[in-house]
Amino acid sequence: MKQLQYAIFLFLLFVSCKKTTEPKKIGLITKHAMVVSARAEASKIGSDILKKGGNAFDAMAATQLALAVAYPYAGNIGGGGFMVYRKSNGDIGALDYREKAPLEATKDMYLDENGDVIPEKSTLGGMAVGVPGSVAGIFAVHEKFGSLPIEDIINPSINLAYKGIIVTKKQEARIKKYQPLFLKANKDSILFSKKWKTGDTIKYPVLAKTLERILQYGKNEFYTGETAKKLAKFVQENGGIITEEDLANYTVKWRTPTTFMYDDLKIISMSPPSSGGICLAQIMLMIEPYDLDKFGHNSVKSIQIITEAERRAYADRSFYLGDPDFVNIPGDTLISKSYLKDRMNSFSFEKATASKDVSHGNVQVIESDETTHYSIVDQFGNAVSVTTTINGAYGSKLYCSDLGFFLNNEMDDFSSKPGVPNMFGLIGGIANSIAPEKRMLSAMTPTIVEKKGKLFMVVGTPGGSTIITSVLQTILNVHEYNMTMQEAVDAPRFHHQWLPDDIRMEPNSFEATLILQLEKLGYSINEKDSPVIGKVDGILVLDDESLEGGADYRGDDTAIGF
Repeated sequence: MKQLQYAIFLFLLFVSCKKTTEPKKIGLITKHAMVVSARAEASKIGSDILKKGGNAFDAMAATQLALAVAYPYAGNIGGGGFMVYRKSNGDIGALDYREKAPLEATKDMYLDENGDVIPEKSTLGGMAVGVPGSVAGIFAVHEKFGSLPIEDIINPSINLAYKGIIVTKKQEARIKKYQPLFLKANKDSILFSKKWKTGDTIKYPVLAKTLERILQYGKNEFYTGETAKKLAKFVQENGGIITEEDLANYTVKWRTPTTFMYDDLKIISMSPPSSGGICLAQIMLMIEPYDLDKFGHNSVKSIQIITEAERRAYADRSFYLGDPDFVNIPGDTLISKSYLKDRMNSFSFEKATASKDVSHGNVQVIESDETTHYSIVDQFGNAVSVTTTINGAYGSKLYCSDLGFFLNNEMDDFSSKPGVPNMFGLIGGIANSIAPEKRMLSAMTPTIVEKKGKLFMVVGTPGGSTIITSVLQTILNVHEYNMTMQEAVDAPRFHHQWLPDDIRMEPNSFEATLILQLEKLGYSINEKDSPVIGKVDGILVLDDESLEGGADYRGDDTAIGF
């Protein structure tokens, strides 16, 4: 009897020990389709489009518009973006609906008579605004790949604008933070001048009217119609140089994505004028020879390898990269294994490489942290990855009350003056200098991953200079460290961008002993400037072909599907 009791005791002990092992954190699982975006309202509209029988491209157009209503912080019709897609038959492509410089733009337009950069001229108000591409992007996608009528795409956002959006705690804090700049940029009070509180409902009847005109008259309403006339007049009245001709001349560009292999993964990412795909390829191909899985997630050696690869890739990126319609880019060389092997020759586990000893120097530019991303997989097997922005939080802070939306401050993504930092302390190069109708460089990195020829992951994030490294770490977290999609998104992130020469780390997320070990090796650690590194929205295709969503807790991000 005692032996039996002892055996039962051991069994119960074993079971209780098993229970204490922390279960894997899993995001939303759906069988057929999914949308992950910065707001639940936008994800629901995208998912409802799919439920209605629409495809991922219909959902892309609908989600872009819904974010313009639900997430004016970065969602937009007054900005631009990039889309990478993979159709169910394996065909891939990319759409560039990035903003352009106005026809009257000049290389030195933000410099004073002494050749110095004029503070805030490229970031606040009318002169900061680039010609918007989002509406053209929506219609280009729908015309080429859409399956539902355009009214099915636009009406949900019109209804949402009339109904209004409930203010979240994070949104309340954002509005409060930027209100002084709203007052500075706008001649009159605007919708966002009011003291909005968590739980309040913000309605957008003027934006709804603008969307109704776009529904009635199509893309031309925004670029040559009443909206175009009002928009050009408003920008000029606020000191800007965008004309009706600029709007009429705007075109999107279909581009070939940057693709490369990492182990058994095929990575499909955005090509220039985004630096995202090339920079991601450089980093991943530099770290591929090392056994990251054996070193462990966020271990000293893993952080060293990733940091040193990031340092070298970021030193290259903006020296060589710009709008491919204006500059020649040695893309194939930059991601060739022989070139990248040579770049890593100076790496040692014994000590940090100093950024001053890493060329190519003098150059770096990137948009702000306040971009937004959404990922979509439909029930037919199509996937889209979209990153869109108005650059800074609420863009130029200039709000057109007659049309109901914020305008971008994308012109700051050009190099106002080579060698001088932009609003994010990042230095620009000649390849990204201002020219009429040129698209400014970006780091947006919408990415799709295949594994053994099948769709595996859709991923992307906002985060300015941290976009590329956040996408990188999310892919590695799944592939090298066997995390679920949600775990991969939630995991603490770090970032290095060549200059400044420090590793930015999310505060209170890394062990003090780990930080001490890195400091002993010569790395400078910066936790204070990185409260958030990216807000990743990803979808992982599981072995049984169901989908797992990873929605970033750092924002109000939400996965919805069926």
